[in-house]
Amino acid sequence: AGLSAAAQAGAACFALALVWWVTEPFPTYVTSLVLMFLLLVTRTANAKAIMDVLGMEVIWLNLLAFILSSMLVKTRLAKRMALWLVVRFRHKAIWALFAFLVLQLGLAPLIPATAARCVMTLPLMVVVAAIYGSTEESPNAFGKNLMLLNLACISVLSSITMTGSSANLIAVGLIQTMGGHRVYYMDWMRVGAPVAIVTMVAMWYLGQKLLFRIRPEDQLPKVEGGLDLVKAQHTAMGPLSPAEKKALAIFGLVLFLWMTDVFHMRWFGVEISAPFAALLGAVIVLFPRWGILQWSEADIPWHLLIFSAGAYAGGLALDDTGAAEWGVRMLFGGMDLKGVPFGVAYTVVIAVMMYSHLLTTSKTVRTLIMIPIIITLAKALGWDPLSFALPAALCIDWVVGLPISGKPNVILFSTNQFTVGDNFKYGMLTCTLGLAILVLSAATWFHWLGLTPAFWAMPS
Repeated sequence: AGLSAAAQAGAACFALALVWWVTEPFPTYVTSLVLMFLLLVTRTANAKAIMDVLGMEVIWLNLLAFILSSMLVKTRLAKRMALWLVVRFRHKAIWALFAFLVLQLGLAPLIPATAARCVMTLPLMVVVAAIYGSTEESPNAFGKNLMLLNLACISVLSSITMTGSSANLIAVGLIQTMGGHRVYYMDWMRVGAPVAIVTMVAMWYLGQKLLFRIRPEDQLPKVEGGLDLVKAQHTAMGPLSPAEKKALAIFGLVLFLWMTDVFHMRWFGVEISAPFAALLGAVIVLFPRWGILQWSEADIPWHLLIFSAGAYAGGLALDDTGAAEWGVRMLFGGMDLKGVPFGVAYTVVIAVMMYSHLLTTSKTVRTLIMIPIIITLAKALGWDPLSFALPAALCIDWVVGLPISGKPNVILFSTNQFTVGDNFKYGMLTCTLGLAILVLSAATWFHWLGLTPAFWAMPS
């Protein structure tokens, strides 16, 4: 009741696509293409609105980020970083674990694909676990901590930057198109980085001291000369190659432009947005003779871009037709959040977003469902949409509850170093700790930045 015919048709099309995305009777990109066609023939959206999605900034940034990550993989710069960190922190088990935290922290802003970061560092995890006596046949507490810390770091640390995952970029696009706020690279980083880093440092400590205690005898390597094997691999790579130096310079330039976007107008007289900074890096990477990659060597997941485009078109159609607002009423209808202090409504919204990953394996689908609903809810309650939507968007990457919650989870579960129960305990503690930090941040750090109102403020 109260929905237009277009809104009803749009909701039905999106519901069909959602079922197909989750159950995957067809590849996700085929479902997105079907959704785009259905939006047209049901007159939910016009052809131009549907096709224009492929020209959105976030789609371009997605494409260009994968070109840059291909550069790091080809030149072996990412592998060198991994080996160096393990060698640098090799003296005791707790510091070996900390080395992987630092490693994942370093890789998160550089390589947006979580599965790629997992596959890239997995051989090192297996070797280091064996050195400390944890094998597939006989895992110990060190192996559980190592694998689960990496599982959590790969996901949670993706929330440090807006380029940490494709879903982050989708959230940024929705916040801009539906919430009316442009989120800059540094805007995201200054709220996301402290939350993610503090959570993972806490889990590094709590995992080995509370959940899976490492015995004193397991604190030292079990294989004679063990970590020297890793050092030998690092030494064998020799000094930085010209290609690695070039890759380091190119990515350094792109990161500099990303992190200083708020100053561009004053410095250059023109704003170089995140997609155009990545575009400059991609041009240098692919430039004939002087570049590093051939076009055929760029590992671009076109299926992901098509999937994102179709999902975007469906999500925007839900907003334009009013179906998203209906979804808010259905989802939060049993919760009377009107007239309650900001902090209470904020805590409920962030908790729902944080634990919603247990219901679906797709970060993108969660983003396209939840972020529009949260933006609409904030408007209905009389709060600035950004104060709800940006903190909620930080939860998108926290897919750590179950082995099926994300691709890295599945990959690491296959090492047989931990059980489903181990994963659930570690993941739930991580999410609960993150929720507590996000709520505390709303009352302190976010409020000081001007992102959230006073915690006990009432809606005007």
